[in-house]
Amino acid sequence: MYSRILDLPEKSFFLFGPRGTGKSVWLEQRLGHADLSINLLKSGEYLRYKRDPSLLAQEAAALPNRRPWITIDEVQKLPELLDEVHALLFESGQGYRFALSGSSARKLKRSHANMLAGRALLKRMFPLSMLEVREDFSLPDALRYGQLPLSVTSVSRTDKVEFLDAYVEAYLKEEIQQEALVRDLDSFYRFLSVAGMMSGQLLNIANIARDVGVARSTVQGYFGILEDTLLGWYLPAYRNKAKVKEVARPKFYLFDGGVQRALMGRHRDEPSAVETGALFEAFVLNEFRALNAWRSHGAQFFYWRTEAGNEVDLIWKRGERAAGFEIKSSNVWQEKFNKGLNVLLQTGDIGHAFGVYRGERVLKVGKVTVLPYKKAIEMALEDSFVPAL
Repeated sequence: MYSRILDLPEKSFFLFGPRGTGKSVWLEQRLGHADLSINLLKSGEYLRYKRDPSLLAQEAAALPNRRPWITIDEVQKLPELLDEVHALLFESGQGYRFALSGSSARKLKRSHANMLAGRALLKRMFPLSMLEVREDFSLPDALRYGQLPLSVTSVSRTDKVEFLDAYVEAYLKEEIQQEALVRDLDSFYRFLSVAGMMSGQLLNIANIARDVGVARSTVQGYFGILEDTLLGWYLPAYRNKAKVKEVARPKFYLFDGGVQRALMGRHRDEPSAVETGALFEAFVLNEFRALNAWRSHGAQFFYWRTEAGNEVDLIWKRGERAAGFEIKSSNVWQEKFNKGLNVLLQTGDIGHAFGVYRGERVLKVGKVTVLPYKKAIEMALEDSFVPAL
């Protein structure tokens, strides 16, 4: 049992995250004392509130605590229950506190669900961070099998592989088939394999549509499903001040390297050298993204690339402050890795430049500060890349 970085808010909140990231365990750890707990995965509870959503208000009114906590797990299964939550929050003047978890925002969006008009915070759950696993962390295992809790805690490699097999199967069955998000499950399964291969690369919708054998609009819809079910996220292109022709297409990253490899059917084999580089980059970006969300740092993430080949893996930006990051799965930093960072430093688009690598020492190479990846992730937690203005 690992202690998660995400703190319990003092007021009502949504907690969204992909299946298997530990939302229910976290709720039990932090709110096992809740005055009322509802799990909509249980068919009996689901049917009871489906028949009469007003039961929630009746049960809440009977609670003795003046500021009770009420948890509702998998709230997306019954969006109409959010109207009752909203009414309770409004009528009580925030007297009730709700923890509302879910693995998909898609059903809520499609049903135009009541999102409580800002009366609840939005929190996210991600796979385990290196900082949460600490002394148990293994970078080779993280790149090969990912950081989902059941993957990390599985003892043998066989157990890790079988968990990832089951995860992909359960996702296709529960998130896609049961909610009827796609009509042609075979085409979507082919798309998932291609999406795994394209994770971290520039999106070319036309090429992906040709490979999958479906229309471009269908592929765009498939990516929308991955985003709404929180299995993937877009990294948009950064438009800088340099007078060069930039690439404007976004990149798309899957949320976990183990799931990515399982979708491609590669999780039984060790990653190749080329694959390791892409997995390491995605691992660092996913760590930064999770820590940024958990600590509410408010940074925006971009990448930058020109048609001439200059590229920076990550632009970290908040307000007027910006820093660039080049991420390399190498134990030795080479000066040529600084090329894109130097361009953005010269144009003034970034004020600080960092390299992230697998070496053990902090280096200064020209104007670039090169960080061991563990140091970089620790700095991401503390938001200490760029001095405060």
